[in-house]
Amino acid sequence: MDDTLELPNAIAPKISLGDAVQEEDEQSSDGEDGGLDWTKLIPGAVRPVIPKRGEKEFEPKAGGGSNLQLHVLDRARSAMLEALRAIRTTSSKAISYAVWQPSVARTHVTVARGIHFSSMGHSAPRSMLGENGVEKIQKRLELLPEEAIYLIERGSMFCWKETDLNLSEVSGAIDVLGAPMSVQQAYSEMIGTEDLTLDKFQVFSYLKRLGYVVTRTKPPTSYYPTPPNTVIVNTAPSILQRISSLFPTWASWLTRLCGGFDWWRPMRVSRWLHHDKNYASLFRSLRFIPSGHRVPLRQSKSVEVESPYQIFYNLYKPSTPFKKTAPPPPDFQIVVINARTTPMPTLQELTDLFDVLPELPTPLPRQRRPIPGIANPAIPSPAINENAATTQTLNAANQLPPSLFHRLLPWLFPRPAVPQPLIPVRRPNPFMALKAGKKMIVIAVVDSGSVGFFRFSQGAFTEWPMM
Repeated sequence: MDDTLELPNAIAPKISLGDAVQEEDEQSSDGEDGGLDWTKLIPGAVRPVIPKRGEKEFEPKAGGGSNLQLHVLDRARSAMLEALRAIRTTSSKAISYAVWQPSVARTHVTVARGIHFSSMGHSAPRSMLGENGVEKIQKRLELLPEEAIYLIERGSMFCWKETDLNLSEVSGAIDVLGAPMSVQQAYSEMIGTEDLTLDKFQVFSYLKRLGYVVTRTKPPTSYYPTPPNTVIVNTAPSILQRISSLFPTWASWLTRLCGGFDWWRPMRVSRWLHHDKNYASLFRSLRFIPSGHRVPLRQSKSVEVESPYQIFYNLYKPSTPFKKTAPPPPDFQIVVINARTTPMPTLQELTDLFDVLPELPTPLPRQRRPIPGIANPAIPSPAINENAATTQTLNAANQLPPSLFHRLLPWLFPRPAVPQPLIPVRRPNPFMALKAGKKMIVIAVVDSGSVGFFRFSQGAFTEWPMM
């Protein structure tokens, strides 16, 4: 009976405005579980729009489904294939032109158009031959391999490989003999140069599509712009530390001679000094086991192998004001690894990463909003301010004019200080500080094209007493 009642028809059913609004609300509420409506991206559509999530079309069972279900499923499948088969078009006014030079592993941008170059590319001095045959140094805009592949893949730039042909600019276009590099050729030519792997490019393109600004942490050349204070240089040890490292036996003997540590009496009680009888000093004296990140780890005697956990990208949020010639300190620093070939980081590898990272500022506590109906004693009310102002005005009016002695020697009669309103001190919340950590690193894990991000933080539990 269902098959006879649900035969497909070429005439679309009439839907009222109320039903359409209700259906749209249902689709928006069930947006997580639904699929895309590919019928709105058909090339033949008069005005294609961005598809919204609709009802998911499931495969019918082995016994067969209703004719309506098969019809809707075939229609959605054909609409998806037609949308994917459409030819990508772009305006000629937004196309950039560049030349890939394998000798320097750079892409020379000859015509730069669009907003992408506000955060991509850098200026590099290169030697070029002038019209008179004299070699001169000239600055030009160059792209790293990942930046060039990203622009070629999204259809924003035409790129040719460097040849002996004369590339000249004619009326805003490039007059060359031959076809530009395809996406496949750009992948094969540029992946593997300048320490760029397929995993690192996938992370780069994923973050760029989200609107982030991505740059290299280690500059490939000396003229590549780098942010200030991104790497901490370890300070040189003091003279006493050098002497103790050269003569460890003598240093330990002098320590025992001056007075060793008593495990049974960690607290030293003095009858003359009373400033060390508070709780902070008592708990500090009980910490006789060295702890914290300043304590060096025990180095293993295994063969040293270069760790894959190396910082590769600097990441800036879309809201961060970014200047290409003078980039600010990055919001995040990213390590890219392959999940199939790289194991979990060891404690030594994480310690090596945190040693080169700057310390993050302590997060401020949340500002408490005043509860309606309850006055805050730290903030004076308007009525109190008006009364104080009235009192000061009366006192100034009743005050007598200063005498000659007051005017000659004003430093003998200092004016009373005006009391300032009490402002409560916002102390940092230890739980927020422990959650954020002192240092943070983001590790991008690529698993067969799927990119995931994991954050590792270095906490400081010894700096926050919980008593």
